[in-house]
Amino acid sequence: MTDGSAVDTVHTVDTRPTKITYVAEATAHGGRDGYVTSQDGQIELKVAMPPELGGDGNGTNPEQLFAAGYSSCFHNALILVGNRAGFDLTGSTVAAKVGIGPNRTKGYGLAVALSVSLPVLDQELAGKLVDAAHQVCPYSNATRGNIDVTIILG
Repeated sequence: MTDGSAVDTVHTVDTRPTKITYVAEATAHGGRDGYVTSQDGQIELKVAMPPELGGDGNGTNPEQLFAAGYSSCFHNALILVGNRAGFDLTGSTVAAKVGIGPNRTKGYGLAVALSVSLPVLDQELAGKLVDAAHQVCPYSNATRGNIDVTIILG
């Protein structure tokens, strides 16, 4: 509220899907010290706590899987917006770092850093494509406002 008589309106964009076209299904067995499988058999991975969180690190972990998913999804969104704008983004890459740590509510939270390399484009154009990809990417839409996502253009 401003002066008691007017209400400030917050405009949000609804990024929820209007139609579900694909559903992925995975099952965890044993939490962070077990294994994960996908319904189609494409994933069957041992999961282990990383040493930084008190584990032996003898397996993948949810943060690595999230980093793999976010980086590949964001890269695909980048290629999509690049192609729509008439650019070939061959040689581009997206790397993701996913951090985990305690939050203020005595739980845990995540933070993401995406490093984008677009060697064939100048920085200004690359930045515009990255911004557009950030609006298209389902992972970006899901995390927006929920976790810190930093995008580094290099």
